[in-house]
Amino acid sequence: MHLSARRFRPLVRQAGLAVGVVAVIALTGCGVTVPADPDGTLQSVTGGELRVGTSADAGLVEVVDGEPRGSIVDLVDDFADSIDAQPTWTVASEETLVTRLEAGDLDLIAGGITADTPWLDRAGVSRGYTGIDGADGREIVMLVPLGENAFLSALESFLDREVAR
Repeated sequence: MHLSARRFRPLVRQAGLAVGVVAVIALTGCGVTVPADPDGTLQSVTGGELRVGTSADAGLVEVVDGEPRGSIVDLVDDFADSIDAQPTWTVASEETLVTRLEAGDLDLIAGGITADTPWLDRAGVSRGYTGIDGADGREIVMLVPLGENAFLSALESFLDREVAR
């Protein structure tokens, strides 16, 4: 018996549809959520401590008596409030901060980091924002641990609401 191509196409479509439905059901049953945080950053900082690193950058972050102040600090403090977190700040060089982020000692780096950051291969990078007070037209980004996509998504959602791009 010979199946013509015309008669065979509906069978292929039905098989493809069946495979797609089974895949969706299987993934739904796995409890997989997108975006996800492999290390659980968003879950651990929500209602807890948000460990933030920064470096001095004129117009964005001033360090007075060892304490950071400025528009970036205010913005991150407001983000922390939005997730019921208590920010603790570390002031150091960008390289030191990125090393501490990779080691799991920081959850976020915020300061005068621009969209052309050299840290792309060592940290997750937010979208760029030009509307931050003191940025002077620079496209400012923030850094999070690599792969912590739920945390990055929450941060970007907050920044999208609070800061014009």
